[in-house]
Amino acid sequence: MKGIFISFEGIEGSGKSTQASLLSKYLSEKGYETVLTAEPGGTPISLKIREILLSLDNKNMTHVTELLLYNAARAQHIHELIMPALNRGAFVITDRFTDSTYAYQGYGRGISLNLLDSIDSIATNNLRPNITFLLDLDVEIGLMRNKGINKIDRLELEDIEFHKKVRAGYLALAEKEPDRIKIVDASLEHNRVYEKVISIITNYISQHGL
Repeated sequence: MKGIFISFEGIEGSGKSTQASLLSKYLSEKGYETVLTAEPGGTPISLKIREILLSLDNKNMTHVTELLLYNAARAQHIHELIMPALNRGAFVITDRFTDSTYAYQGYGRGISLNLLDSIDSIATNNLRPNITFLLDLDVEIGLMRNKGINKIDRLELEDIEFHKKVRAGYLALAEKEPDRIKIVDASLEHNRVYEKVISIITNYISQHGL
């Protein structure tokens, strides 16, 4: 793997898509090849799975079905888009990756983390981002932001307690892997968040001589 793999994580409304797009633009302007993507998605097959996962018609989906579908979409995403780009030396920036599954299906749904490890090893071959930006935000603020832009999907209909468990899960993951997962205060103005992201990535590039 010659490229650099970057992920953005966080609860609903934390600004992941915005910051991922801004970082992609920044790196492109610096002359790096960048590939901007998102999960579940990134490929035609993965996008079809996304429709199933987020549709309000599928409220009866079991937690295990949800878990397996996310991993199926990710396996295709890695095979078809992520690894080819990394192998040719690109910066791959994704809005969500495996940490989302651990936060939502593990800490949020209560599925065994050991089970998640086993399925993840099959779906991803233990691929992890080089850097993960965790955009941390109060749950109520995040959900209110999404409500303001009329964004509603199956996961956002979960109660506040579910989303609080997800946030706590993210923070637990960051505590376990502080070298990879960088916490950024997403309650700041998006320009301030962007400045912090750029500071972290430029430091990483400098340290690795890229």
